[in-house]
Amino acid sequence: MSAGDSQLDVLAIGDVVIDDFIKLLDDRAQTYENEQGKWLAMPFATKIPFDHSEVVPGVGNAANAAVSFAKLGLKSGLISNIGSDDHGRSVIAALHKKKVDTRFIRVHHKKVTNYHYVLWYKEERTILIKHEEYDYDWPKFTPSDIPRWVYFSSISKNALDHYHDMVADWLKDNPSVKLALQPGTFQLEAGAERLKELYQQTEVLAVNREEAAYICGGNRDDMHDLFNRLHGLGPKTVVITDGPAGAFASDGQNRFRMPPYPDPAPPFERTGAGDSFASCFVAALAKGNTIEGALQWAPINSMSVVQKTGAQAGLLTEAEIEDFLEKAPEWYKPERI
Repeated sequence: MSAGDSQLDVLAIGDVVIDDFIKLLDDRAQTYENEQGKWLAMPFATKIPFDHSEVVPGVGNAANAAVSFAKLGLKSGLISNIGSDDHGRSVIAALHKKKVDTRFIRVHHKKVTNYHYVLWYKEERTILIKHEEYDYDWPKFTPSDIPRWVYFSSISKNALDHYHDMVADWLKDNPSVKLALQPGTFQLEAGAERLKELYQQTEVLAVNREEAAYICGGNRDDMHDLFNRLHGLGPKTVVITDGPAGAFASDGQNRFRMPPYPDPAPPFERTGAGDSFASCFVAALAKGNTIEGALQWAPINSMSVVQKTGAQAGLLTEAEIEDFLEKAPEWYKPERI
């Protein structure tokens, strides 16, 4: 790769994993609700038949986004960590196949690669996670390696102590780089105060409605309150997804609601719906689109992903998204709020 070719459009940051999907039989499990939420229940201390399993390497919020960017025609890469095991080699192979630059993925000798189990029941999933404790470090870049965007998402809890500060400091030293932030579980739990340096440098913040309220302490039922509070933390553009209600976006001056794209069939499996939406929204902006245009792209990518197993099989190209747009119903357009 020549120096001129080494610059990436988007460099995703976050943990990469292998997902092992276990398809549960509909009559061998059930769900119920109580004051703590919705629960998946199966018989205890017995053998339970299942339908099939499917192993998908090279996934996780950031990896899903990196693959999405590449599929949409952007030069993308991933900063992550793997073990020196067969699972790690399968991750690299899978990402190479999907045209994701892996030169910033660090291999940790005598460590294992993140491996998660996905209990797939009907169209939903419950994921059993375990983040390996890697020694997180920020890579050294040559001037030609500096990307146009970075996309920061889910990362291990043990990286919170210093890694986020490294990213924030690097962004200060490289003000031309735009940050898209899709916080994961541990980043949400760390709180807005702990990550305030990142929020202040965020170009695009992508969250769902519950996450938005959790981050800013705002009124979940008042979208304007959520936008006002989240912009107050620093992000220039905020996009909030709200399931069947669609999505909302604000650049601080203009605010829009976007309905979901009509599903061609009931969702098959919902893993990666949020990643595909957020990454597609950012990709549209990186390609020079407007917020309104990005809001029209993103739900189409999400609609397609939930029709397939895993977070990446249903990701679309730009041409495929444009084809869906041409066939969209008249009401499929952003509305000012």
